[in-house]
Amino acid sequence: MNARPAMTQNDFSPLQPPELGAWTPARSVSVVIPAHGGPHLDLTLAALAAQTYPGHLLEVLVVDDGSEPPIRLPEIRPDNTRLVPVRTGWGISNAVNTGANAADGEIIQRLDADMVPCREHIEALARWHHVTDYLVTIGMKRFVEAPPLTAGEVFRAGDLGELFDLDKAVASSTEATIAKTDGLRKSRNPYHVCTGPTVALPREVFHAVGGLDPTVLRGEDTEFAYRLAMHGVVFVPDLEARAVHLGLPAQHLDRERAVRAVEPYLAHRVPLRRDLRKDRGRRWLVPYVEIVLDVTDASEAVVRRAVAAALDGKLQDVAVTLVGPWSPLHDGRRSVLGDPCFELRLMRDLFAHDERIRLIDEAAPTPAPAPFRYRGPVDVPLHRATLERMVEDAQKDLTGVLVVDLPDGRAARLERTSALGRALLLAEPGEDLDEIIATTHGVRHVAPDRYWPPAPAGTAASAAPAASSAGQARPTMAAPTAAKAAKAAPVTVPDTVGPEAERSLLGRLKSALRSN
Repeated sequence: MNARPAMTQNDFSPLQPPELGAWTPARSVSVVIPAHGGPHLDLTLAALAAQTYPGHLLEVLVVDDGSEPPIRLPEIRPDNTRLVPVRTGWGISNAVNTGANAADGEIIQRLDADMVPCREHIEALARWHHVTDYLVTIGMKRFVEAPPLTAGEVFRAGDLGELFDLDKAVASSTEATIAKTDGLRKSRNPYHVCTGPTVALPREVFHAVGGLDPTVLRGEDTEFAYRLAMHGVVFVPDLEARAVHLGLPAQHLDRERAVRAVEPYLAHRVPLRRDLRKDRGRRWLVPYVEIVLDVTDASEAVVRRAVAAALDGKLQDVAVTLVGPWSPLHDGRRSVLGDPCFELRLMRDLFAHDERIRLIDEAAPTPAPAPFRYRGPVDVPLHRATLERMVEDAQKDLTGVLVVDLPDGRAARLERTSALGRALLLAEPGEDLDEIIATTHGVRHVAPDRYWPPAPAGTAASAAPAASSAGQARPTMAAPTAAKAAKAAPVTVPDTVGPEAERSLLGRLKSALRSN
């Protein structure tokens, strides 16, 4: 296998797969077929028994997902076919995971139990995985009403056209998308067409993203494909991997209910589906942006202000991660007021119970499955428009990393998870990920004005982190100098508060003193 090439976005044009029938396969393939009942399973297995892929490199795992009566393997089937019963759980995702966990092949090929693939199907999808190892290959499918066929007829047929009237077959909607996007090379979200019934991917990639989610009962293939996209894979449709699907898809039978059934699963788990997240005030399982702030050397006042700004932006679909040395904090006997970790403990106790905030010792390599991550100085709080505008600009050309160069020499970054995932797949130890992302997705540097716009005229200070004539950041609420001042100075009652505010502050102070 060749070294991993650095492909741009989803453009797999640099890859040259071998021609069908003119090469010698070397990688083993495990075909995983989830089945509940499986009235057409005998036809699927007969088609697999006639594949051009070498039999000694092919195994088939039929996963019996609680069939009554239990599935019995038919006579016409590939030599290395196993029946794998589901022991716990149920559903397509659970069955596919069960089969993948039992598989020995280097490539996992998922196939539905009501599919009849052409003879070259497995070969067509597997050939790409002999070129590089971070691809997901997608087969074509057309829907037909199941004709009265025998397994022997399927096994002997040289072409699908001998078995089915393909002129009357219903084309999958994914085929039109593939055609409009130059075979997915120009697709903005290629995972959309990776809809499950026939896909192939390296076994290591399958397990690296955690397999399918067994709690997702509808749209499980799209949700899985989304996580694969965040991992950095390239999606490759192969028009020669043809197959027919026996029977019309569920959405053709009851489209309205099929759409409604899938919506809650994708709304919570696929943040890029912005059309599904229009309910105001909602919290979602997977956030759109993870905001990562290093609080190791920051004061509680600075962190409190940064967190408040992060959660109060126009873009509300966020989660905040505070990186700091939390693990060494013990809960044994100590001086509460004289604790050398006083500031850190104060922050931990302040934020520990907010579900939108998590405390970790070290940031993960990527924020997957969240599609974006913001990283910036904790003492430069976000403006209300910062994240919304950064995402908007990054989405225009699918930029991998958008870097805002701050006046004091530091930077704030919006990172695309799929770009980070791709870079991690391609990087050698110690290699700069941004250099790889510059090739695969692009790294763009921008000025801060659009993302920290000036405050309206007449206000005390600009919201933007700006430089003074001496080259240092001006002491604004968002500037690093203001944060340092807040960290160093004691909290006092301002001289400019009015009588009512003063009485209120004094009242709270007296009450606090009495309670002690």
